[in-house]
Amino acid sequence: MSAFIIYPAIDIRNGKCVRLVQGDYNQETVYNDNPLEVAQDWAAQGGKWIHLVDLDGAKAGYPVNDELIGKIAESVKVPVQVGGGLRTEDDVDRLLSLGVSRVILGTAAIEDREFVYRVLSKYGEQVAIGIDAREGYVATRGWLETSQVKATDLAVQLAEHGARTFIFTDISRDGMMEGPNVEAIVDLARVSGQTVIASGGVSRPSDLTKLATYADAGVGVGGAIVGKALYTGAIDLRKALVEIG
Repeated sequence: MSAFIIYPAIDIRNGKCVRLVQGDYNQETVYNDNPLEVAQDWAAQGGKWIHLVDLDGAKAGYPVNDELIGKIAESVKVPVQVGGGLRTEDDVDRLLSLGVSRVILGTAAIEDREFVYRVLSKYGEQVAIGIDAREGYVATRGWLETSQVKATDLAVQLAEHGARTFIFTDISRDGMMEGPNVEAIVDLARVSGQTVIASGGVSRPSDLTKLATYADAGVGVGGAIVGKALYTGAIDLRKALVEIG
């Protein structure tokens, strides 16, 4: 199951490492005042990637925590992917120039399709598409709004323009510790024919092993982003990495 990657998540707000419940900025828990130290710790435990979210940027519509993200990318010896507020080519260029390995486009995939096509053409696999869904429909602007576009339709359209990696979040599961929406994740991978990274709801080791079986079967489930479960101790990163193999 080596094709399956666990992505420890660091959500940054006001310079701190936090978690929200279902994207609600009023339901915030601060887990650490120093995201840089957290990133170094996940890498030291064997994490092969670090997943960063600029929550301030997601809300503002432009990257806010560039300086901190650049320091994290420079300080860890593993690749870093970043999402949150990336809506212009300058934003993408700047983050990649700071040492970020992959940027995640979310809201822009709905609101500015031509921009997304240009960035996919320019950077290829350094670009992932974040599809955050509420009851099957894509949510935008830090989950504050819900569009009329189906998640599967968006994935198919963007795959045709070069998207190779999708990060799928079922908002109803995020931060709830109820397990991921495996059916929707697998469906998106099958329909798009591309790699899908699961996000939202991963709360126990068995969630990871279940998702990894699809990677092993060649379905295209390429990994899982894990946030709250790592911070609460429900999942031990070192043990999970050994179990997944």
